Amino acid sequence: MANASVYAMLLVAIVLEVIGTTALQMSQQFTRFGPTAVLVVCYTAAFYCLSVTLRVIPVGIAYAIWSGLGIVLISAVGLVFFRQKLDLAAIVGLVLIIAGVLVVNLFSKSVSH
Repeated sequence: MANASVYAMLLVAIVLEVIGTTALQMSQQFTRFGPTAVLVVCYTAAFYCLSVTLRVIPVGIAYAIWSGLGIVLISAVGLVFFRQKLDLAAIVGLVLIIAGVLVVNLFSKSVSH
């Protein structure tokens, strides 16, 4: 699997995880069937896509990218769709997460470029 397609698969895993986490919020503790079904399907597909990337990307690096970008994206979803506020410390933390993902991808020799 070429690097571009591996990273595309990782991006799909991240998006599916964010959709699943959004559905988790909407499921109201698994009391609503539709969002609960969406989260099960999305989480299952997200973990499958993540597992495919592990053929090429080391697990620690893939998981750091997956979880880091997932945190940033779900924070944005919470802000926009659920009206959850982010204070300055949260914003600084999210910027640091993005910086960490960039450092890992641009400078780590653990990532196959």
